[in-house]
Amino acid sequence: MQITEHIASLSEEGRLLAAAAEQAGPGASVPTCPGWQIRHLLRHTGMVHRWAAAFVTEGHTAYQPDGGEPALDGAELLAWFREGHSHLVRSLEEAPADLECWTFLPAPSPLAFWSRRQLNETTVHRVDAESALGSPLTPVSADRAVDGIDELLTGFHARPKSRVRSDKPRTLRVRAVETAATWTVRISEDPPQTVRTAGDDGTEDVDCELSGTAEGLYLTLWNRLPLTALTLHGDRAVARLWTDNSAVTW
Repeated sequence: MQITEHIASLSEEGRLLAAAAEQAGPGASVPTCPGWQIRHLLRHTGMVHRWAAAFVTEGHTAYQPDGGEPALDGAELLAWFREGHSHLVRSLEEAPADLECWTFLPAPSPLAFWSRRQLNETTVHRVDAESALGSPLTPVSADRAVDGIDELLTGFHARPKSRVRSDKPRTLRVRAVETAATWTVRISEDPPQTVRTAGDDGTEDVDCELSGTAEGLYLTLWNRLPLTALTLHGDRAVARLWTDNSAVTW
């Protein structure tokens, strides 16, 4: 996906998140984030938006801590969230193509990194907000879902802090049925190693395969849908290695 597409989608996802949060109300429980209410979701996501925007606008080349979550609630909190989201979108739209700043995953450029990262951050939390309503989720297109799976498998969980580990080497295949995208995830005592292939290239024997739509895989791998949303072949315990240990925490 192109940077401009990421930013346009980020703009829409933030709008949808705010709309769902407003409809649900600040005290509504968020089923996909046990223990959270909508107010916690808005405070967290709004804080992340401001934290990310600061790298883009201020050009920090080293890690900087976030500014913390506000004590706001109700209408004030919702307005604060919308303001921060709009600021993030404008910051990315106005940033130069040769932007230099700190990042924490491989990407073609810092601008490409932050546009993609904040799109996926906001999409997942938009799903959280919509889950509080109990209504059908706004769809995620296949190309965006594939891009998000790629970031999660080859980016987040390639890092040393990934907790997806196994004393006995195991292999998990992830297959998006309506696309040519297949990922082979090798799980061991070290961080998972993932290779993406196309079409029938992913035909080696594996311990477990998860297949489904790209959207279904995206949301399940982010633990927003249960494993039952996918088709599972092989050893279910390998899939549980993922679901039990893959949560990305702040």
